Amino acid sequence: SSGINAEWPLRPGFKQPAPGQPPVYDYSRAGNPTRTAFEECIAKLEGGKYCVATSSGLAATMLLVNTLKAGDHILCCDDVYGGTNRYFNRVVSNFGIEITMCDPTDLEKFKSNLRDNTTMIWIETPTNPTMKICDIAGVVEIVKKRYEGKQVPKVIADNTFSTPYFQRPLELGADCSINSVTKYINGHTDVVMGVISTNNKEFYDKLTFLIMAVGPCPSPFDCYLALRGVRTLHLRMRQHETNSLAVGRWLEKHPRVSKVIHPGLPSHPQHELAKRQMKGFSGMLSFIIDGGKEEATLFLQSLKIFALAESLGGYESLAELPSVMTHASVPPEQRKLIGISDSLIRLSVGIEEPEDLIADLERAFNIVYKK
Repeated sequence: SSGINAEWPLRPGFKQPAPGQPPVYDYSRAGNPTRTAFEECIAKLEGGKYCVATSSGLAATMLLVNTLKAGDHILCCDDVYGGTNRYFNRVVSNFGIEITMCDPTDLEKFKSNLRDNTTMIWIETPTNPTMKICDIAGVVEIVKKRYEGKQVPKVIADNTFSTPYFQRPLELGADCSINSVTKYINGHTDVVMGVISTNNKEFYDKLTFLIMAVGPCPSPFDCYLALRGVRTLHLRMRQHETNSLAVGRWLEKHPRVSKVIHPGLPSHPQHELAKRQMKGFSGMLSFIIDGGKEEATLFLQSLKIFALAESLGGYESLAELPSVMTHASVPPEQRKLIGISDSLIRLSVGIEEPEDLIADLERAFNIVYKK
């Protein structure tokens, strides 16, 4: 085609010149031209050789877990996307796969939780929603030394909060980088998709077999939309960074805020590590306000520009209360352990004018505390 944009053929099957002799594609679940164009684009962005696109971020997680077997062990960081936590502990654990959750900021503790049957290391950095930074290269080094001469577990890095524009886990030694395309990569809040990138051809072949066999593939139209979104990723991420830092600095000075968690701020306990392994920071931050669930709820209900909604990474600003929304499925005792309290608010700062966003937050504070 001579068109500027990628085509999106809406057909499940492709015509063959002879039985069993497809020219390239045979059935859209196994692959189609639009999906190939999107996968090749993401692989290049991640600094990888291969990419598999899936129907959602969790579908990508499921596909990776399907490479394991009963008796295997997954070591996962303790603060992850609520859907990942729910899937690992309430679904995967029912199939004979052991799950251990551990603080990723303590590498010695992380190391002590490795087992002989550990086959997958799952890290998320920054984590959701407490914004911990996991030392990807540090984890990779520990794993290689621990399993020298043995079958080395796959290190999987969830890169959703950073995107390959700001962080490239494969270049830091991770085996796979996973993203929820639904969020920043697409960026227009009109697609649900996921991707897995890798440099390992054997593992890539296993994933392509699984996507055909299990079926969590995205539609050609969703791939078309996501490919459109990627074209403005660099512009959007720069503005997300500018806006979130402006909002974070303002929140740090507010008398009703006891803590702001943003890896781009010097106050973050792992700020130096974040600067080493990331080129920049997205629109994600969390903060703790005075009071509890009642004050947090009124604050969120009082916002006008920030929409009270789950998800993140779109052009529009969103706010939520993880304890009863994105991470409600995490057991209360675990939420308490990792710091997800009823006064912890998560912001996905969009690309609106930062002055308008700050004014919106200030108005909500004034309503809650009746200034």
